[in-house]
Amino acid sequence: MTKKRGTEKKHCKIELSPEISAELEKTVDDLNLFDDDLMGKVFDGNVEATELLLQIILERKDFHVTRVRGQVEFRSPSPKGRTIRLDILATGEDGTVFNVEVQQKSKGSHIRRTRFHQSMIDARLLKEKQDFRELQDTYIIFICKHDKFRKNKPIYHIDKSIRETGQNVDDGAHVIYVNGRYRGDDDFGKLAHDFNCMNPELIYFKPLADGIRHFKETEKGRGNMCEAFEKLAEKVADERAEQVTNKHLEAILKSGKFSLEEALDILEITGKDREMYAKQFAQ
Repeated sequence: MTKKRGTEKKHCKIELSPEISAELEKTVDDLNLFDDDLMGKVFDGNVEATELLLQIILERKDFHVTRVRGQVEFRSPSPKGRTIRLDILATGEDGTVFNVEVQQKSKGSHIRRTRFHQSMIDARLLKEKQDFRELQDTYIIFICKHDKFRKNKPIYHIDKSIRETGQNVDDGAHVIYVNGRYRGDDDFGKLAHDFNCMNPELIYFKPLADGIRHFKETEKGRGNMCEAFEKLAEKVADERAEQVTNKHLEAILKSGKFSLEEALDILEITGKDREMYAKQFAQ
């Protein structure tokens, strides 16, 4: 594919310092579909792109999607349980449920993570007293930037089987890993290329190129990405500020010269923040 000329890049409208603004612009420019922020936005509500993705992975051209959402949060029923955020949650026309995740690092693609995602999805698929045999098929699909099993295969299907007989057992739960390093001259190779590509003009599959182009080159889409990163930056800044405050409070209290109230006065902590730190350090 040849790169088109004359595309006007739309910049972020958020008012930031020149240094931070330039860094933010470069961050958006350097994004590809292995960045879950961009990936979730490109596929959110995008039936055409999701249908293409699943048709390639399932090797079924007749497969169709009815619904897709990006960045879906599933909270644990346990107060202290782990919450997950799914990159893509889609439903096929036959009711099959798909969770597609992108993963840059091998640590995040641990096989037990697929088990956890599976359980969180399955727990939501049956209504009270509904028969277990009515449980819909589910697919947990990890598209990894690395070759998870290091066999240079484009895709890896993990199936259950009976050890003693070798017979496959189909309980409707499917796990698939896609090799993002694969570069064969087929749809899997093109898909891996597209997920690694930052430039929409060099992407093979039009629905993916159009999605990335929207969030990188249109004013609305690019502004949306910038706002997302600004919120992330603010969150990180708040967390770092809280860590610094914690360290300062700890140091003042360890000196033994000041009470908690005096330490809070020294650091000029007021309002709800004061209540939070007072409660935290009073324990």
